[in-house]
Order: sequence, then structure tokens, then C-alpha cells
Amino acid sequence: MWKKALQPVDNAPLIIFRIFFGFLFACESFGAIATGWVRENLVDVNFTFSHIYMDFLQVLVGPQMYVYFFVMGLASLAVMLGYRYKWSMPLLTLLWAGAYFIQKTSYNNHYYLLMIICVYMCFLPAASYKSLDVKANRVKEEHAMPLYFNWIFIFQVSVLYIYGTIAKFYPDWLDGTFTELMYQSANIPDVFKNVFTQKEFYLIIAYLGIIFDGLIVPALLWKRTRTLGLIASLIFHLFNSATLHIGIFPYFALTFALFFYPSDQIRRIFLKKKSAIDTSERFTTPQLSKPVLGFLAVFMFFQFALPLRQHFIEGDILWTDEAHRLSWRMMLRSRSGYTSYFVEDKKTGERFLYSTHGVLTRKQDARLNTSDMIWQMAQRIKKEYAAQGKEVAVYADSWVSINGREYSRYVDENVDLASVPWNYFSHSPWILDKPF
Repeated sequence: MWKKALQPVDNAPLIIFRIFFGFLFACESFGAIATGWVRENLVDVNFTFSHIYMDFLQVLVGPQMYVYFFVMGLASLAVMLGYRYKWSMPLLTLLWAGAYFIQKTSYNNHYYLLMIICVYMCFLPAASYKSLDVKANRVKEEHAMPLYFNWIFIFQVSVLYIYGTIAKFYPDWLDGTFTELMYQSANIPDVFKNVFTQKEFYLIIAYLGIIFDGLIVPALLWKRTRTLGLIASLIFHLFNSATLHIGIFPYFALTFALFFYPSDQIRRIFLKKKSAIDTSERFTTPQLSKPVLGFLAVFMFFQFALPLRQHFIEGDILWTDEAHRLSWRMMLRSRSGYTSYFVEDKKTGERFLYSTHGVLTRKQDARLNTSDMIWQMAQRIKKEYAAQGKEVAVYADSWVSINGREYSRYVDENVDLASVPWNYFSHSPWILDKPF
């Protein structure tokens, strides 16, 4: 197996992927500024809901985030062009990790995927051909790579689709409840919306989603169905891009097809002037060191194992939302809700309503329907009063609706959320049982 993994192949897939990757990342970075995403989520806010234990990133919040994303866009272009790659790629990774961990109000699964791929790209010689580094003789030009470089990306996209398939086997997906809601709220012309919200259509889409996620990787791996799989990917992702407006993800997902096709075929399509490698000759390909291989093996195992936690935490994840993030539960449910906070002075016993008006943006306030953000807001209220020399208890009156159902109480209103710990890997008993 390892002998097969070390088999030299043309490095065209990795080179072309680097170019697409850098270009799409630049679109994501500069586009976030142009569309107002940075302003809405990172500038015109008092603070952000960062990932838990990442509060130190709050120092970045403010107008400086325009510069932050602009620099990230420049780093993306440097990666695309293969300019100072050994520095530009780690820089892009660090900048994107900061942008990802600093906020959850506009959480999206493809942000996480981008970060994972950034980590892989830091260690792979993706600028060893068709790059400014090669042109400037900073990097030795290479025409080949070991086959397992392709396998790394095939593994990661397989993890994404496997968990995405499993997550869809729940009643509201299987009966079309969610897909109907998805198209009802889609920003598309009414003439299309009227068609898409017909039962026959949204049920077909629901089951095609399962079929696509479950079979696309095997289809791309098998030579006889590879082209059919690519056509299906084009239709699926371009349709989602046109109807759901989910940024660069559909195009990013399509780039992974590069690693499923024979490397020499990718060379003939995209790099016609690149000479073919002669596998009959004895030559060495760029290799990763044993420490790097060990790190990547652990990292890849982590990517496979982390989403499994959703199956070991008590309660229905659809309701509790625990372990939802980082588990490839993509475009799966509609969640809405509202939360009011009551603060009790532990010294005087005085209890009063805490107003989030002027503290949270409208969008942040609307996102107070998940356990982690509700808990985080309680912790922030506690710190606010601690700064005034007051010790308080914080209670939440929270109501949540899943997939258009009637609103139900979400958390125990008698639990002081300011005094309970958070755990990523166990159930929070202050979340009430599922009402449906």
C-alpha cells in the first residue's frame, strides 16, 4: 500500500488546485469587504461571538478588519501566483483561522473546510511548478509528486460527503420539510420559487441530495462513472450557487475533482506545455518528512473522529445543536428563536431584565437560538457586571423553533447560566428535552 502511495505521478492536479484555491480565496477575502460582510459582522459590532475559548481574538474587532481582510486577499493572490509560497500560505492560514474563530453569527461550513485545506496546503509543494518562486529560482522546479498527495484531498472530501449523507437521514429531510422551507426563503424569482416549492420538486431535491452526497466520491473514483460524476457535480453545485447563493463553496467543491482524474490527464487539459514525466526513469519526488507525515496523520484522524461526537452526546442534535459545528451538517435545518436575559444581584436579590438593545446587532440577537451562543452571552453579562464590582446570576428565557414548528422553551429558566461550565463533548443538562 505504501509502495503504491509513493508512486510518482504528475503534479499538475496540485499545481492547478493551488491556482484555483488562491483565486477563490481572494474572491472570498475581497468579496467580504465589497459585499459589506466585514462591516456587518466584524466592524459595526460591539463584540463578536467568537468560538468558545477564542475570546482573545476580540482585539481584532473594528475598522482594522478591513485591512485584515485586504491583507488576506493579497496573501491569497500570492498563493495563487506561487509568490513566496512558504510564507504566504502559512500567513493565509493564520489569517483565515483568525477570521474563522472570531465570529459565529454568520457561521458557514465551508469556512471550516477552507481552514482545513489551508493546513494541508502549508505542507505540500504546491508552488514547485508554474509559480513566481520557480521563475525567481527560489524553489526548484518539480514535475512529479507522490500519489498520496492526491489521496489527502480525496480523504478530506470523502469525510465531508460521508457525514453530510448520514446527517440527512432524519424525518424532516426525508419528508421534504426542510427543502421546502429552504426554497421558500431562497432569494430567487417568484416564477422559480413557485416551481421549487411544489411537493414533487422539493422531495426530488431532498432525495437527490442524499444520492449525490452518498455516491459522488465512489462515482469519481471509478473510471467508468467519473465523467458522469463530474457532470453531476457541475449541475449540483451550479444549481446550488444560483438558487442558494452560498458564496464560493460550490466552485471550491468542484476543484476537488482535479484529484480524482489521472494526473497526466489533468496536465494535458490545463498545462499543455508541461512535459510528461517518464515513470520508467528512476527519479525522486518531493517527500514530506516523517514528523510532517505524523502530524498530518493525526490531523486527518482528528478530521474523521471529531464529527463522531454528535452520535455520543445525549439528546437530539437537531434540537440541542450541540456538536452541530465542525460536523459537516450542511444546509440541514432551519433554526429560529429569541432569548431574553434576567440578571439577579446575588447581594441584594434584585432581579431585572437585561436589555440587549444597543449591545447586540439585530443579526446577533436573532442568532441567540443555539446553546453555545446563549451560554456565551450569559458569560458576557456576568463579566459586564463583575467589572462594576457586582456578582450576578444570569437566567435565560429562550424559545426556539426548528423547521418552522411552534416555538418551544429551549433552556431551563431556573438555571444560572453564568455559573455553569461549557463542554464540547458532553450534554448540557440545562437544555430542555426536545418537544417534538
